[in-house]
Amino acid sequence: MPSRQTLVFDADDTLWENNFLFERVIDAYLDWLAHPTLDRAATRAVLNEVERANVVVHGYGSASFLRSLGDAFERLNERPATTAEAGRISELAAALVNHDVELVPGVAETLTELGTRHDLLLLTKGDPAEQQRKIDASNLARHFRSVHIVAEKRVTTYRELVAEQALDSSSTWMIGNSPRSDILPARAAGLGAVFIPNQHTWELEKDELDPDDAGVLHLRRFPELVEHF
Repeated sequence: MPSRQTLVFDADDTLWENNFLFERVIDAYLDWLAHPTLDRAATRAVLNEVERANVVVHGYGSASFLRSLGDAFERLNERPATTAEAGRISELAAALVNHDVELVPGVAETLTELGTRHDLLLLTKGDPAEQQRKIDASNLARHFRSVHIVAEKRVTTYRELVAEQALDSSSTWMIGNSPRSDILPARAAGLGAVFIPNQHTWELEKDELDPDDAGVLHLRRFPELVEHF
């Protein structure tokens, strides 16, 4: 490896915990919904299908998620939610809007050390205002040479980042928890990748990784990065 490299970091569920908040709301939603004929797994499958469709049109974040909860209610009950029911769904999702950012253990210390010998960038997807709020609350922006908030992470996203920042693909690594958004498209764009799994990774972000791909470094915990970079 070259002595100085470019490390591009994902944010949600890589630098700070995120999806466990959504899972907490979903658990409360499924308890409240208590569908009369479908079990919990089948009801969750309907919600996943609705979310998968909505993120294409409405993007990511709490507003899109709230829409998905309402749309799933309508599909499962074959009728629109009443005013009271819509209010209850909004109450359940309100916990996502105002909450403290909980850093993954060791993140701040690890970024501080890595920044002494490498160039660090942040690449996160989602609603710009919502993601910026989390970045500001995390107090991590100072570690990064540049911060990029995008609507989606595709192969073209990584190629555009390489061109915009004049990066050397052979010494640039994407670091994240999502096979679908962080690892696979980065590898397709010619970057190295570091996969750090998170037990709360969103179902829609999961995908299969090639175990024989030498361009993907698999780690268990974020602080292990200093042992390799």
